[in-house]
Amino acid sequence: MARVLLVDDDPAILEVLRIYLSREGHTLLEASDGEQALALAAQADVLILDLMLPKRSGWEVAQILRLEQPDLPILMLTARGEEQDRLQGLDLGAEDYVVKPFSPREVVARVRVLLRRRGLRDHLRFGDLELRPKKRLAYLGGEPLSLSKLEFNLLLTLAQHPGLVWSRERLLERVWGSDYPGIDRVVDVHMVALRKKLGDDAENPRYLETVRGVGYRFKEEG
Repeated sequence: MARVLLVDDDPAILEVLRIYLSREGHTLLEASDGEQALALAAQADVLILDLMLPKRSGWEVAQILRLEQPDLPILMLTARGEEQDRLQGLDLGAEDYVVKPFSPREVVARVRVLLRRRGLRDHLRFGDLELRPKKRLAYLGGEPLSLSKLEFNLLLTLAQHPGLVWSRERLLERVWGSDYPGIDRVVDVHMVALRKKLGDDAENPRYLETVRGVGYRFKEEG
């Protein structure tokens, strides 16, 4: 079973989730503010994260962890159910979103799905291209690819969501994060370098497609 980090400043919510997740066999880690969440995140297999937290908000925690632990599944748990909040949470890298009040059984089921997906994400294969996110390794035709940290993060971000179009601005926020250079041209420069290493033709791509006037996406198979 997994180590689940629960982050919420409401003791009642922590208690009910502790009961249900413990019944599932999971080991629980708990935090009541954003600073504690960041301190414990390295020990977790999945994170259940409230947005409205003391010290650091859930938004900040998610943004930091997407750079430090890009393979950590995040389930956002919040009383804010507006569509824009959900989209912002997903943009920051959350895999799922549950609005309070919630069913504890539903949260348990969603955690189960996230853990299953994480197991699948540990090894991604697209034709001759293979990615191993946890080990930060990439192979093309069985041969290792020499990628910079930014190139690997850029490729992984796109490959984890085939068919999803990413604007340059969203890629800057997701991949560069706090090192955000403020100019979207840097994305194009890294895409050129990445395509060269992949042997990818921008006009007839196998992996990385340009969506003119918008951004980029990883090509869906078939």
